Amino acid sequence: MKVCVDTSVWTLALKKGGNRNSPYVRELHELIKEVRVQMLGIIRMELLSTIRNKSQYEIVKQTLSEFPDLPLKTVDYELAAELFLTCKSRGLEGSTADFLISAAAIRNNMPILTLDPDFALYAEHIPIKLLQPRG
Repeated sequence: MKVCVDTSVWTLALKKGGNRNSPYVRELHELIKEVRVQMLGIIRMELLSTIRNKSQYEIVKQTLSEFPDLPLKTVDYELAAELFLTCKSRGLEGSTADFLISAAAIRNNMPILTLDPDFALYAEHIPIKLLQPRG
């Protein structure tokens, strides 16, 4: 089963030094070895849009090129809007990117590996599955 790796985990893994002691970074490395990482275009964009140094941008872009994007469909955007409205009606605000990630994960029956605590809040109201790092 593929796993949607959220921006927060990639960011930690791609930091200088790699933070290899993090269970999330170790889990990402295991998922890569198992060919289970699923990239989304919105995650790629979030990662690349934070890099100010051109040479670092090119390195990260090249690294991420190994992970093809999951093609999104109209239904993903419609579901993302529904998820956004569901959470909003329960007093939870979130980014459109988070809900698009959630919609793609739901439609493709993928858990999400994330360090972002907002996803745990969303999971109380929408049917996303969160992956916890292995031991």
